[in-house]
Amino acid sequence: MASVRDAIILGVVEGLTEFLPVSSTGHLILAAELLGFSGEGSVAFKIAIQLGAILAVVLAYWQRFTGVAVGLLRLEAGALAFVRNILLGFLPAMVLGVVLYSAIRTLLESPETVAVALVLGGVAILLIERLVKTVRVRSVEGMPARIAAGVGLIQCLALVPGVSRSGATIMGGLLFGLDRRTAAEYSFFLAVPTMLAATVYALWAERGNLGVDELELIAIGFGAAFVSALLVVRTLVALVSRFGFAPFAWYRILLGTTALLWIAAR
Repeated sequence: MASVRDAIILGVVEGLTEFLPVSSTGHLILAAELLGFSGEGSVAFKIAIQLGAILAVVLAYWQRFTGVAVGLLRLEAGALAFVRNILLGFLPAMVLGVVLYSAIRTLLESPETVAVALVLGGVAILLIERLVKTVRVRSVEGMPARIAAGVGLIQCLALVPGVSRSGATIMGGLLFGLDRRTAAEYSFFLAVPTMLAATVYALWAERGNLGVDELELIAIGFGAAFVSALLVVRTLVALVSRFGFAPFAWYRILLGTTALLWIAAR
């Protein structure tokens, strides 16, 4: 592992990028490569601190979540549809994540994979932004089950580091007719069970590599990710509603190209 300073830096990087369609995992891998952050427990660190950012969603949308909980107790149609759509979006990634964990673990140590995925993902965002114009769904509760399942399948692309979980779900949502705000919020809500399951599984799978020092660094990175993510989660919805996703696409292409040149020059 590495130092407390490195854990804080990586936590901030995670929190600032988790909800942007730029791949937080990709940023973590590239930043860890620059910092020399590796060794026992580093893979679990990169996965587990993402849950800190996800908890920022729970805090930012606390009233929405409590409203859904109350609605479930009353068997309200909107609350039931909300939960159904989250589960349908979550299950494909959960199943594939368990089945492909060993392959994913290897890719988490590959900056080359990240760089290529950043560029390709940026190009995909530009194409989708240009081609998709029809809006049919304007709320998470209003999504038909087939659309939620379809977005869930597209989210599985994010098992490849550098693709971006939020980017895959948001672009998938746009392809299926969600408006920008709903696509972004669905990505936020879908992150909660997805990253909770990923963190629990990673900590269990990597338990042999985790001592007290590793767990302390994970806790520090977790906290840094939570605080920095609070600055982003609400701001992103306003930004994408106004400017769209093209600026993030160009950023991905620039970062991925720079990373490829840096890797080639090492």
